[in-house]
Amino acid sequence: MECFSTGVISSTLVSIGADLSHPLSTLDKGLITSSTSLFALIASPLAALLADQLGRKQVVLVADILFIVGALWQAFTKSVVGMICGRSIIGLAVGGASLVVPLYISELSPSAFRGRLVTVSILFVTGGQVIAYVLGYVLAQRVHGWRWMVGLGAVPAVVQFVLLLKLPETPRWLVKAGKEDIARFVLKKIYASEANTAAEQVLKEIRREMIEEKATSKLVNPATPGHDDWPSLTQFQNRMTELFFIGGNRRALTIACMLQALQQLCGFNSIMYFSATIFSWLGFASPILTSLSVAVTNFVCTLFALLIIDHAGRRAILLGSIPVMIGGLVLCSVSYHFLGLPPKEPNLPEKTQISEHSSWATCIVVSLVIFVCGYAIGPGNIAWQQSELFPLSVRSLGSGLATATNWASNFLVGLTFLPMMELLTPSWTFALYALVCLAGWVCAWKIYPETKGLELEDMRELLKDGWGVQESLNRPRPTD
Repeated sequence: MECFSTGVISSTLVSIGADLSHPLSTLDKGLITSSTSLFALIASPLAALLADQLGRKQVVLVADILFIVGALWQAFTKSVVGMICGRSIIGLAVGGASLVVPLYISELSPSAFRGRLVTVSILFVTGGQVIAYVLGYVLAQRVHGWRWMVGLGAVPAVVQFVLLLKLPETPRWLVKAGKEDIARFVLKKIYASEANTAAEQVLKEIRREMIEEKATSKLVNPATPGHDDWPSLTQFQNRMTELFFIGGNRRALTIACMLQALQQLCGFNSIMYFSATIFSWLGFASPILTSLSVAVTNFVCTLFALLIIDHAGRRAILLGSIPVMIGGLVLCSVSYHFLGLPPKEPNLPEKTQISEHSSWATCIVVSLVIFVCGYAIGPGNIAWQQSELFPLSVRSLGSGLATATNWASNFLVGLTFLPMMELLTPSWTFALYALVCLAGWVCAWKIYPETKGLELEDMRELLKDGWGVQESLNRPRPTD
């Protein structure tokens, strides 16, 4: 659903015309796109608290309902304000789903398949974006076709809601909630192809981690009489204290937030949101269809990441993919320099032919494809492996704050991209994104350990006394 919502907005922005009482200004476009990110930022930490209290599955079900409401709201709105409200509801859904879905998958998955299964969810995101672009191209030819574009976003939400009703809660949350018998039943289902001892061994590791976390929690949160009137608030305060004052948890949070900030500040979603606008500036006859090259590249390269992530490892993939992104951004910056500044208001007719600088316009398309290729293989899916960094007691809260970092950065990029293109010029805008990628590579090299093949319960020990980079590279792992 979040995939469809992200992909469809690019086509929607160039298709609305004056249907919302007047042609969209640069400010209107910025507010429509960034409102989703802003409300996702608000929703993600709240969803983290609800995921601990109600369970991971329940939060996803609520997100599905919000997706349905937001999609239909956009489809029937008559004003820019109404469109912003609909996008804001979608933002609440996206904020909850983007946090809890990777968390849900991580806690259900065996360690040997965890990376691939989380990446499968990202693959569905990128696949949804491809579908959104195709529908955008087809429906853009129809009167008020954009209303169908956004309204159809309710369909995958309905499908997921129905299917999720049949799936279990995660065993780790069940143990934490005191439902160990149900957790054992779920684990036996997960490890059905292995000896019965596999499920018991995982259950034993979960219990051991909980005992260690309780002992650590007592050190940083000594019992204080008179603080039981608001047990939920007290529990939240305790979790925040554990997250920020226990060194391993604080390092996990730093790594997760760094990865999420890099994923957005590199400028990827500005391309997803505004690719059709960019290609209309460049004079392509069908900017929506040209944008499809970006979405297809994202999907294909995410599929490649799915095949290698549990073999090559997260750290190696990340450090290898960021230089590809930098190369694409530098090429884009150089191409824009020789192409010249595009018009400020890209109201070009649909059938406009590519400008006289067609070779440089083509270079920009190629450079964005290169950038998206590196992004999809690396930061696009690696950042969402964040849940594996945190111990159980702070996993939801830590993931929530990291996801909030993602959406805060997304909001910033979505709101500033078009003004930066006008004020700094496109050449300097993409050069700035390249510098962000370079800084991200340095940070990842210094502090991001390899987590390939580690059980969730092992991460606590890895980050206990330091960043664990060298230890993670030297640690023997099971053969693939």
